Amino acid sequence: MKKQPLNNRPAHTLSLSVQYASTAPDMPTRAQLRRWIKTALQKDVQMTLRIVDETEGRELNSNYRGKDYATNVLTFVYDDAATVSGDVVICAPVVEREAGAQHKDRLAHYAHLAIHAALHLQGYDHENDTEAAQMEALETALMVKLHYPDPYQETRTKNGRNRK
Repeated sequence: MKKQPLNNRPAHTLSLSVQYASTAPDMPTRAQLRRWIKTALQKDVQMTLRIVDETEGRELNSNYRGKDYATNVLTFVYDDAATVSGDVVICAPVVEREAGAQHKDRLAHYAHLAIHAALHLQGYDHENDTEAAQMEALETALMVKLHYPDPYQETRTKNGRNRK
């Protein structure tokens, strides 16, 4: 039986498998990943989340996106039915570099990428300014709900824009 939240809507379910294929230090726990992703659920989701090293991240990005570098997160959606299923790959060395370069807490950056991927699985995208603004606003609200800072604050400040 699904838990009933206070607003009387049924909670969405998450089936999460986590694979650690990286030797990076200080990776998030399965419980942390689960908490972050559940915050972003608007549908039932079945997800495998794999945290990889640079070599695997680069290979996947090359094979599936034709880009010869490792990226922070890749999302593969397999189903758009009542339960969304897909795979998410997060590249630990890229997360570490980005967190350092952007002066962000590493776990906060992992939380942001987990939320970002969960939203992609559920149909959100950022192919144009309107979609990007909607997705960024939702990501920011979810991060703040989790007591993390706005992940786009530095970008907004540098670009002189305020999409909130």
